[in-house]
Amino acid sequence: MATPIGNLGDISKRAIDVLNQVDVVACEDTRTTGNLLKLLGIPKKRLISYYDNVEKERLSKIIKILERGKDVALVSEAGSPVISDPGFLLVRECRKRGMKVSVVPGPSAPIAALMISGIEPIPFTFLGFMPRKEGDIKATLGPFSQVNTTLIFFERKSRLKNTLKIAYDTLKGEREVAIVKEITKIYEDVIIIPLSEYEKIGELKGEITVVISPPQKRELKTNERDLINMIKMEMAGNKSTKELVKNILEASDGWSKKEVYNLYLRIKNG
Repeated sequence: MATPIGNLGDISKRAIDVLNQVDVVACEDTRTTGNLLKLLGIPKKRLISYYDNVEKERLSKIIKILERGKDVALVSEAGSPVISDPGFLLVRECRKRGMKVSVVPGPSAPIAALMISGIEPIPFTFLGFMPRKEGDIKATLGPFSQVNTTLIFFERKSRLKNTLKIAYDTLKGEREVAIVKEITKIYEDVIIIPLSEYEKIGELKGEITVVISPPQKRELKTNERDLINMIKMEMAGNKSTKELVKNILEASDGWSKKEVYNLYLRIKNG
């Protein structure tokens, strides 16, 4: 079941009805969910904490409750569970046991950010929370450097500028980026900048969702003379043939791998 990501008015009538009816609420944060129930005027419920570090441990406990014929609602601290929050293992286990699983859809930060960004929405790829280490960020973003998809991810304000720098270096080429903060809250705001201008980002507050546009469409074929110069520059760096061809393909337009390789051989053999 989805819960509000900021604005209490986003709770659905169906969600309120279900929260009133269920026997147990499995939640990422018992305090947050307890406050939500209080604000909605829902009588006290049995709350079971269900977050990343205890997900496997609590799984069997919730299954036993369900086996006794009780109904359990699964909620995140905010937004839609399973989507970058715990829940996948529980849903899968219920499915395996033939238990009925229903969904009460509603607020989702990645979808809300995509809707408000003005960036091409389809296809899109949601990456969840960015890893902390630079190498892991590069490994996450690298496969998408030439893939026609919008990227969405969460990032903490203290690491945002560095992550966008890594994104600019890894994704190879200019893109549009929307920095969406405080979605549905009083200070909701969207900052739209070219990815190359990540240095201009000031001090931000609140929760942040990042939307990065797909690679810009390339239509013109790189001039052969320019391609030859690019190959000569790569050769001066003593790179392997495989790495050289790969770099040239990423930096040029309209040339096949075979064409670049044959041109490289021509240059190498004089």
